[in-house]
Amino acid sequence: MINSRLSLFPASTRVVHDRLSIGGVDLHSLADQHGTPLYVYDRAEMDASAALYRELLGAAWPGHWSVTYAGKAFLCTAIARWTRKQGFSVDCTGAGEIGIAVHAGIEREHILVHGVNKSAADLLAAVQHAGTIVVDNLSELSRLVELSKTHALPDLWLRFQPGSSVDTHAYTQTGHSDSKFGMNWEQIVHAVGICRQNNLPFRGLHFHQGSQFRDPEPIGDGIDRVLDLAQAIGVQDGWHLSPGGGWGISYHEDDLPNPPVELYVRFIAANLQEGCQKRGLPLPYLHLEPGRSLVARAGVSLYRVGTVKQTSGRTWLLVDGGLADNPRHALYGAKYSCLTVDRPLEAPLAPVAIAGPYCESGDVLIESIPLRAVNEDELIAIPVSGAYHISMSSNYNGARRPAVLMITDGQAHLIQARETISDLTRRDETLDF
Repeated sequence: MINSRLSLFPASTRVVHDRLSIGGVDLHSLADQHGTPLYVYDRAEMDASAALYRELLGAAWPGHWSVTYAGKAFLCTAIARWTRKQGFSVDCTGAGEIGIAVHAGIEREHILVHGVNKSAADLLAAVQHAGTIVVDNLSELSRLVELSKTHALPDLWLRFQPGSSVDTHAYTQTGHSDSKFGMNWEQIVHAVGICRQNNLPFRGLHFHQGSQFRDPEPIGDGIDRVLDLAQAIGVQDGWHLSPGGGWGISYHEDDLPNPPVELYVRFIAANLQEGCQKRGLPLPYLHLEPGRSLVARAGVSLYRVGTVKQTSGRTWLLVDGGLADNPRHALYGAKYSCLTVDRPLEAPLAPVAIAGPYCESGDVLIESIPLRAVNEDELIAIPVSGAYHISMSSNYNGARRPAVLMITDGQAHLIQARETISDLTRRDETLDF
């Protein structure tokens, strides 16, 4: 059981002198130096994931391809610059993420912009800084028509709603006909007409059926529908197609093994080639948008136990973080594992629950997990914390977002500072009553 948990951590994770280390760096020393909660990313794990996508796409797809990192998984200046080193683009939602990408020095052609309700400021930022805008709806397209009268527009892709989803949690399904994302067949056809009438740079199609799925088969239906649509609107050589991303990873030892990325990439490549050949379509420029499967396993969150509490039903380990830095369990019941930082391989004795300090019953990280006897002031490490934690964090109950470190070549580098109490009041205006 414990060895299975250890395999959820970055590949460089070791137990040295009865303590967890990542990339040759002792986690206990990092917590002592930087405090907790603390997020630690292993650069080697991220690099290996990126290299795997490049290798698989290069082998499976005979035409042009690219990888776009989904910024919503976690985006800061250092992560954006890492994507640049990998030759990837960055998928940004709105002016805020665009601003991070620009600050990181990402070139226009490597910034792609999503969003279901882009504001005027979002669209202006996209027009000024992005190479591609994925148009979600006809209202947005109308605003872009107006912008085109005073600005040169970047490439436009239209987001198609294929009417089917992958097998995942209802909150992370996106492709069904009742979804808030994208346009149906008739709306896409109408949008293409608007683009052609107004000489807008329509270049491709995008669809996405959900996140954290482990079986690629349902994507086949989405591919068939989008290729039928491409045939109906008469795409030409050089068109672009993105089937989104969302490939799943294992968060808990019960989920093992990780679904292989090879299965996902090869399925998409094979089905697209067969589908294009059957319809007489030119092969598109293929874009994949992995986020979680690139960085989730690379991240580990560290917490310190403040209180061990026995109730009538269970033993609680109350730690110094939770809902405010990782709301995934509260949102959709995400199931996590963990190890103690000290003596991590010691045999478990009894199940405990792990929860945070916030004034919500839903502030729970793990409902039940067998651990050795854990004392107050000990450290625990939760693996697979690299995606949709910090990016979804909040200041609830006055929480200050944790520091984030990246381990590179045996050294830990601060890539995002811990928020301070001054940060909580920095935007406030003084008003005397």
